[in-house]
Amino acid sequence: MSVKYIRDTYGVPCRRGARVRYTWNREHREGVITSVIGPYIYIRFDGESKTYPIPFHPTWEIVYL
Repeated sequence: MSVKYIRDTYGVPCRRGARVRYTWNREHREGVITSVIGPYIYIRFDGESKTYPIPFHPTWEIVYL
């Protein structure tokens, strides 16, 4: 699957390098989309340069900035 697949299927402005905000329990974390594997976007959060990107569903608690 690809970035185009995610854009077309979920109707989101997904692209590599895009800024996003993830919200969980009223906490907001911002980061950058680094890749797409299958139907998931991988996000590297700000301030966490030594960690691996984390997979997320493209519409679950994600705001595209």
